Amino acid sequence: MESFDGTAISYRQLGSGPPVVLVHGSGGGLHSWQPVAEHLSARFELWMPARRGYAPSGPGRSPKRFADEVGDLEALIAEVGRPVDLVGMSYGATVALHAVASGLPVRSLVLWEPPLYAAGEELTPVLDEFAELSANGDRRRADRLLAEKVARVPAALLDLMDAGEPADDEPDDALGWHRDLESLAADSADLGRWSTVTVPTLLMRGADTWQPMPETLDRLANALPHVACTTFPGQMHFAPSVVPEAVAAEITRFLSRS
Repeated sequence: MESFDGTAISYRQLGSGPPVVLVHGSGGGLHSWQPVAEHLSARFELWMPARRGYAPSGPGRSPKRFADEVGDLEALIAEVGRPVDLVGMSYGATVALHAVASGLPVRSLVLWEPPLYAAGEELTPVLDEFAELSANGDRRRADRLLAEKVARVPAALLDLMDAGEPADDEPDDALGWHRDLESLAADSADLGRWSTVTVPTLLMRGADTWQPMPETLDRLANALPHVACTTFPGQMHFAPSVVPEAVAAEITRFLSRS
């Protein structure tokens, strides 16, 4: 599929039923929602794009902005041919919020832990350092930088990350991360603006996800006019991959009501 500016956007389609678009987070791709999608495909027609910057989609222009991702979703929804339910994971949930606020034909919204605290000019030096580390091929330090300065992973978990080696078969997501950081650095951390999102919304979180995510999600829940909240006991930010059946069950329950 070709987006508004000529960027190629690849997607995977699965299942049948009401159309649902699943938007992946940073460092993701066509595979990101697959564990959850396997439990949704009997009830829904699933559309899973690789966001610009993530292969096999095109790189898109630089610097990227959230408006570019909204344009990509607009093109995808036109391909679907009717209004959709929109589901976003992490950074993809922030994209989903922008899409609904921009007036795209979305019936309902499902958000998994959008990192809305990670926005603004404070990320510009992180972007610059990440670009330098990536150019030098220093994947370990680049991953540590993202975890510490963007995801704000606690020190104990950072040390566990450093104990392992990056897998050789993992896709190179440096370009995608670079583009995402461009969008985040140009965005705002103002949560009050999301009060314009009036579609029914499900806000999901892990009970053990570290701060500032819980505080941010509480503030987002207060800003959204029509929101339901679900917490997964014993889970952190990665629950869609760890307990996909449970996550899919909550999505199905919400979409069946909305």
